Amino acid sequence: MTATASSPAGLSTSALAGQLGLASEVVDTAALGRSVQRFHEQGIVLPTFAQLADPSSIPKSTRVRLAAVDRDAPDPLNLFRVHWHNGMDGRQPDFVDVPEHIVLPRSLTGVESPIVVVFGDRFPMITAHKVLAAYACLAPRVITGQLDVTRHRAVWPSTGNYARGGVAISRIMGTHGVAILPAGMSRERFDWLERWVGDPADVIRTPGSESNVKEIYDTCNELAADPGNFVLNQFCEFGNHLAHYEVTGRAMERVFEYLVRARPWLRLAAFVSATGSAGTIAAGDRLKEGHGAAVVAVEALECPTMLENGFGEHNIQGIGDKHIPLIHNVMNTDVIAAVSDRATDELDVLFNTDVGRRYLAARKGVPVEVVVALAHFGLSSICNTIAAIRTARLLDLGPDDVILTVATDGAAMYPSEREKTLARRFGGHFDDLDAAEVFAQHLAHVGTDDTVELTERERTRIFNLGYYTWVEQQGTPLDVFEARRSQSFWKALRAFVQTWDALIASFNERVAAGG
Repeated sequence: MTATASSPAGLSTSALAGQLGLASEVVDTAALGRSVQRFHEQGIVLPTFAQLADPSSIPKSTRVRLAAVDRDAPDPLNLFRVHWHNGMDGRQPDFVDVPEHIVLPRSLTGVESPIVVVFGDRFPMITAHKVLAAYACLAPRVITGQLDVTRHRAVWPSTGNYARGGVAISRIMGTHGVAILPAGMSRERFDWLERWVGDPADVIRTPGSESNVKEIYDTCNELAADPGNFVLNQFCEFGNHLAHYEVTGRAMERVFEYLVRARPWLRLAAFVSATGSAGTIAAGDRLKEGHGAAVVAVEALECPTMLENGFGEHNIQGIGDKHIPLIHNVMNTDVIAAVSDRATDELDVLFNTDVGRRYLAARKGVPVEVVVALAHFGLSSICNTIAAIRTARLLDLGPDDVILTVATDGAAMYPSEREKTLARRFGGHFDDLDAAEVFAQHLAHVGTDDTVELTERERTRIFNLGYYTWVEQQGTPLDVFEARRSQSFWKALRAFVQTWDALIASFNERVAAGG
């Protein structure tokens, strides 16, 4: 078995487990035994993080069986699809070697740098990559006996997709999942949840919208008073960070390596990610370390928390605001870019109406496959793309400088929001002139306003903002909060991935043996 991960920065085990999810050994053998029995009864096998990072290592027998399983069904085999290597149809006997992506041309972005968007709607069950974060938070809790699937309710605080991912993973693992999300999120999120939960009371609507994360935390704290509830807070669960460092980071590397085969002179210049829970941006840490890529954090201009300490409200669903997630490696972040929700809302209409598609297809140099691919861009995906354009201009990048980013989910999650935008901003009618104006304003003339290359002082300011949420409000030990300033803390975390994989292997052996 792989050696147990040591405590980063000399912090106590108790300080790192609990709120942060960083247990490296079994803490409750009785709870673990009950989970093993439940998994044995239901035929559940857990994939390792290594298998999710490299799906070719998943046993061929498992891959063949997957071909007969609907990727959107609550089938335990779908745990082996919680990665970036699924094809769009989801029924192939083998996974794709290179995660599916699109290279956006200059005719669309207005910049020479290739902007490469990797599709998240290939993930199973929720058609969004947040299901990876959910798995990464729940699996370590189960294999260490912290969460008893026969007793606990798994509580999933979110602004949408993570809660859906949590409900899906909970159902597959035979435990009770509870979603918490703002009432103002897209109708499609709630429609999905109503189909997946056993009881409507398992969907808790908190006041407000995307900008009201504090209200989500308050509800979690109330629920945590009941020992039967186990809160899996993606904003401070380091399993979220580690899965994206290992799984998403390696997927992004594979895409870049594929591009380099045809153009060996390419340089990986930047990785761009809306912060949200700050899970996905952990892939940037890997890409910076291995390729020298700048790490670009994105937020909403209507509530510029990192830029201006946060005030306001926005509708770029899935990126949160008004706080700095505990798992955000702020001191390793290079650029902050803020994007307006007016841009994301209006581009969503351009990308997903017949008028908009005709306009784009008629533009010189915009291939049909690019126009089709834009339907796989949700609101935060559009936000990431605009931020990538801003980054190219800010850093004066050229045609050999690749920018990688992700499409968290697809446009299928936002028809109700599109209806609101059409009514509010276009009077219910979107015509050719509107399409031309949206393109000119939000793509053709993207500048570097509200985009900043960070100095050490700026990083420190942003880091310090997290104190008010985590130490004062959520009770994070000050020594844990402070330890995160050093890159040695983040590097030490990586040993947990191997430790968890060893524990998953041991857990699966016990499940197969019946306990």
